[in-house]
Amino acid sequence: MPFTREQIDSLNHQFRGIQPEEIISWAVENASSPVVTTNFRPYEVVILSAVSEVKSDIPVIWCDTGYNTPNTYQHAEELIETLDLNIKLFVPLQTAAHRDAVMGIPQIEDPRHEEFTRQVKLEPFGRAMAEFKPDIWFTNLRKGQTAHRDTLNILSLSNEGVLKVSPFFHWTDSQLDIYLQQKGLPNEHNYFDPTKVLENRECGLHV
Repeated sequence: MPFTREQIDSLNHQFRGIQPEEIISWAVENASSPVVTTNFRPYEVVILSAVSEVKSDIPVIWCDTGYNTPNTYQHAEELIETLDLNIKLFVPLQTAAHRDAVMGIPQIEDPRHEEFTRQVKLEPFGRAMAEFKPDIWFTNLRKGQTAHRDTLNILSLSNEGVLKVSPFFHWTDSQLDIYLQQKGLPNEHNYFDPTKVLENRECGLHV
């Protein structure tokens, strides 16, 4: 660390078709302060399971917006216990109840939506990154999720120079379903992200 963009391009070519576990092991071996982030959305269990199998004590940063569905919170508790996750919880500085009273959840076209996103997602995430100062950031980004993510790859650099590692980047939902079936792990699709609203819209963390 750090890698040049040319080296990252070369590694992405090498890693295409390599098993995620091997990619994760490579990243852990080259990291001094790795983290994995999660919001417990559908298929997040895959990256959490795969990374924790390689490094069981890795910090799992959960930036909880406060607007998750009951199903998501129950799913999170189940995974935290089942996978024995080293959860590091970060929440907005203002409660959801307070924000609901003064702002609510602004629609995408509302000028306040940008401030809403900053409060419930970007600020807690920034706080987490400042505290842990990771050099490796494991994510479950996958091709086809959004137009922006289609421009990324297994390895990509964040704006701050952190190496993002998305070992399942080229996997389809069907492949992930098989992975979960083989591992005997649950998935949860009753999920809501108030900063995205639309499934194919970026939330702000990866742009």
